[in-house]
Amino acid sequence: MTDVKRPHKVVIVGAGPVGSLAALYAASRGDDVEMYELRGDLRDPSTVPLNFTKSINLALSERGINSMGQTNRPGLVEKVVEQAIPMHGRMIHGRERGKLWEAAQAYDVHGRAINACDRGALNNALLDELDRTPNVKIFFNHKLTGADFRNNKAWFERRSPDDPANTRAPEVEVSFDFLIGADGAHSATRYHMMKYSRVDYQQEYIDTLWCEFRIPPTEDGNFRISPNHLHIWPGREFMFIALPSSDRSFTCTLFAPSSHYSKLESSPEKLVEFFDYYFPGVCPDLITPDDLREQFATNPHLPLISIKCRPHHFGSNVVIIGDAAHAVLPFYGQGLNAGLEDVRVLFEFLDKYGVYDLQSRDAEARKTLRAAAFQAYTDQRAPDAHAINDLSKKNYLEMRWGVKSPLYKFRKNLEETLDRYFPRLGWRTQYSRVSFSNERYSEVVKAVERQGRTLTLSLGTILASLFAVCGYLTWKYPRELSPLPWLLRPLRKLTRVSFTLLTKAAYSTDYIHP
Repeated sequence: MTDVKRPHKVVIVGAGPVGSLAALYAASRGDDVEMYELRGDLRDPSTVPLNFTKSINLALSERGINSMGQTNRPGLVEKVVEQAIPMHGRMIHGRERGKLWEAAQAYDVHGRAINACDRGALNNALLDELDRTPNVKIFFNHKLTGADFRNNKAWFERRSPDDPANTRAPEVEVSFDFLIGADGAHSATRYHMMKYSRVDYQQEYIDTLWCEFRIPPTEDGNFRISPNHLHIWPGREFMFIALPSSDRSFTCTLFAPSSHYSKLESSPEKLVEFFDYYFPGVCPDLITPDDLREQFATNPHLPLISIKCRPHHFGSNVVIIGDAAHAVLPFYGQGLNAGLEDVRVLFEFLDKYGVYDLQSRDAEARKTLRAAAFQAYTDQRAPDAHAINDLSKKNYLEMRWGVKSPLYKFRKNLEETLDRYFPRLGWRTQYSRVSFSNERYSEVVKAVERQGRTLTLSLGTILASLFAVCGYLTWKYPRELSPLPWLLRPLRKLTRVSFTLLTKAAYSTDYIHP
């Protein structure tokens, strides 16, 4: 007996931006969607995001915008982008000979920008869209406590935010055709899925903590520094960054090894001195000493986690997306974008395998097709997630140190020149491929390695040709060019150093996060 009319019942765990976008995709295909969120309504200002004192800014780029655009919801992308602030490049800050300096570095030779976006504003826009969707139900204050992924059942504790006694919450049982876990790095969905699927799992906390700060607007309500840049104060072992906010303040982050946090926590009187030495111009010019000390003492000092796992699904019954599948370090600005892209890729495979072709599919056939689609999703997405995870980790070094190196600037300028004047070569910087395209992350890595090998071979050939010409002229005209051997010695040394630097440049990943 065919099941030609019944839609899927889809349960989504997590009502953040990734889970909310997944709900829109499923609802647009006619599914009956139920979304369960551990916290209260995220649009309520009193609801505090987990582990944070307040929402932090995000860098929304092409992948995320494209994924939202494919919901075909009129005005959704425009609403989000209107509230965002375009950042056309990074601004590097420093001090030399007692004078402050800043240097702008454009992100893209074609003038494209990434968008500083408030997490809350993005989430609110998606939730508001879901409220207008009749086949979506949202349940806040529901915690996933158990799941049977063979029999398609899940259990949620229904918590009351007004219960001061924190008594045992009643539990509800929910059935589903398939469940999507979008519940973050500490995913309950992933935890329960690992009881059923042989999941290879890797979790790493890097030796870096972060703390949030805020640069307020000026007294007349303007930005204190350029709003169209991501500002970086590199400090070798640590860095301070600032992203613009719509209220004309800047949301800032101090990234530093845990040992430095321990020293500053035990000697808070040295905090201002520390900032003055490593991040010149921040205090007192942008943040007063009192505000700096208060924010450091009040805002939590949080770890940074990196997670890789495979597979991202079990059978036809459950699939994980976003940080639940791949928590990404923030140093490429791709965590949110990768999560939103997960949704697009997942539903493209569901469409490709005919899961939503209801005219000729019974329930068992659809389960078989769904399992194949989930497997294809894992096969494509796992290597891409691992690739951006590795790139993000490597780029921390570039952000806190490499942005000032001549090697970084040389390769960046060379590749941007090729991109601008010889577009048919298809030569683009790694940053451009990641932030301004929808090219697979794993393919980005391969393309950049290929460009690096070509660059090394080309420049090596030029240097070898130069030596050959000099050698020939020396042999052909020994008397006329008698001083040449004296000139060749430093030239040889310079060439060896240049070739070493070019080789390193060819195989380095020095195109940084926003």
